[in-house]
Amino acid sequence: MAYRRIVNRTDRLYALVEELRAVAPRPLSARRLAERFEVSVRTVERDISALQQSGTPIWAEPGRTGGYCLDRERTLPPVNFTPTEAVAMAVALDRMAGTPFQAAAQTALRKLVAAMQSGDASAARELAARVHLLGDGATAASVPPLIADALSAGRVLRIRYRDAGGAVTMRDIEPLGYIGKTHDWYLVAWCRLREGVRAFRTDRIVSSVVTAEVPEPRELSADELDIPYGDLRQLSLT
Repeated sequence: MAYRRIVNRTDRLYALVEELRAVAPRPLSARRLAERFEVSVRTVERDISALQQSGTPIWAEPGRTGGYCLDRERTLPPVNFTPTEAVAMAVALDRMAGTPFQAAAQTALRKLVAAMQSGDASAARELAARVHLLGDGATAASVPPLIADALSAGRVLRIRYRDAGGAVTMRDIEPLGYIGKTHDWYLVAWCRLREGVRAFRTDRIVSSVVTAEVPEPRELSADELDIPYGDLRQLSLT
């Protein structure tokens, strides 16, 4: 099947993923892909690098018969998001700025658009260009990467924490969860210094180091999340 020449880079990235998916797990060489899309080998290499950096599971297989491979089990086939649904997701994910999930939200949006049908993706981009978000100057400070990855890392963190009075203490903590407010995020953890569950406001964590220690699993009970103000709701994916 011959492709028409794809000028728009975003459309080409989408087409590259689909080309690799079609033959997975067999590899395709950069030269073969360059011929298919009527671009240079260097352009293909730059495009593949951009896809890899966005989290697309593509790897290079060395050797004379090698090339680029795609892990089909970790990618989505074209999805049936409407342009309006995609823009709604973009608006929601934009609100992740200043949360532990900011970086993940950015890669999730790129994956979503890459998995859409080409025409729907183009329509979504045109619709998104007509949507403008007004900032109020009260954006929360970005959560440090080590804190954002605290739960998935599953290791003890050593932090320096500044309390409301300005005093700084060194603590070893076992991350258990997050609590999010409008402009503040808290890392909930078992604090070995205080021998109990504590909520650490992320912008008061002066520094953090991931240790090699994997703590024993610890359950977080509802009583330990008894917040004296506000309504606490558990996040749901349904």
